[in-house]
Amino acid sequence: MGTAAGAGALRLPGLHGYAVEFSPYCPGRAACAAAQYYGMAGCGTLAVLGQNEAGVVLLRSFDWNDGLFDVTWSENNENVLITCSGDGSLQIWDITKTKGPLQVYKEHTLEAYSVDWSQTRGEQLVVSGSWDQTAKLWDPAVGKSLCTFKGHEGVIYSTIWSPHIPGCFASASGDQTLRIWDVKTPGVKLVIPAHQAEVLSCDWCKYDENLLVTGAVDCSLKGWDLRNIRQPVFVLLGHTYAIRRVKFSPFHATILASCSYDFTVRFWDFSKPNPLLETVEHHTEFTCGLDLSLHNRGQVGIMQFTLATANQTGHNSGPDLVEENSYSVAEEWPKQISVVSSELNNQHEFVICLANDESRGLNLLIPYKD
Repeated sequence: MGTAAGAGALRLPGLHGYAVEFSPYCPGRAACAAAQYYGMAGCGTLAVLGQNEAGVVLLRSFDWNDGLFDVTWSENNENVLITCSGDGSLQIWDITKTKGPLQVYKEHTLEAYSVDWSQTRGEQLVVSGSWDQTAKLWDPAVGKSLCTFKGHEGVIYSTIWSPHIPGCFASASGDQTLRIWDVKTPGVKLVIPAHQAEVLSCDWCKYDENLLVTGAVDCSLKGWDLRNIRQPVFVLLGHTYAIRRVKFSPFHATILASCSYDFTVRFWDFSKPNPLLETVEHHTEFTCGLDLSLHNRGQVGIMQFTLATANQTGHNSGPDLVEENSYSVAEEWPKQISVVSSELNNQHEFVICLANDESRGLNLLIPYKD
């Protein structure tokens, strides 16, 4: 994806990343939810990253006693985040504090796998999705859920608020459906049999309140118009393994990005006869987390885990699977980051993507265009 002039390596020894999200307030700031042992055992870490003239730096890190699977920023406080974890709980963090969390809400009976803060300014609501097949509505100021949404017949992998319609969210599930919910009504508003496989991710178009996209185990992306769900408005094929996450561009109505267990990140424009714009193959294992910045369309950032190891001198002792001229750091938080130049068909986005290998560290690649 363009010519690499260098790369940055951010080592988080023993952690595997699940989700990453840019701050809606601070350009270049992102939060990463991670877990030990691929989330099957061990603890979790919330890492908050920033960017300055020296490169990418770790601003804060917080540990939790179970794996963290998703993270979302507050829409009314630039320092507050919520994570969700394998013990079924949600945690509220303030990155100005040295310890945390501020609050813990535990009602889900199985893994809490998805969490999202409402983007409509008239309300401050959070939705979570769980492997217990329920979604829950929360007010962060209240110590218990406001409502529980039942109807899915499989685990819920993704819950995403509509950026247009207050109180409306979508959920993607292992029962092969995409469902639309309204917090004012107890039952499901719309059921879409989206794929003939587990649906792992969904997202709303930022320019059309009726358009959503789903990504599934069948390797396809499908677009859905809520006014006519009999067939998808587009189908995007190209991934060779399950699609882990999909995001619409905040700058272009027809552009989206996806990441997959096939190790790639792909950029698409569904309005074009040949919709695949670019395939990024920086990664050496599963890509799990993906986000696009609201602030800067002129940069691209990618997070990944690597098989390369680091010795006490800071040099790789194993094969370097990152970009040329990258820096490795010994068993500690990163001190050095370098930069990669990149372009995406002149449609520049600031993207951050998280990938997993059997690694001893997490790598963060920050391609950008001056």
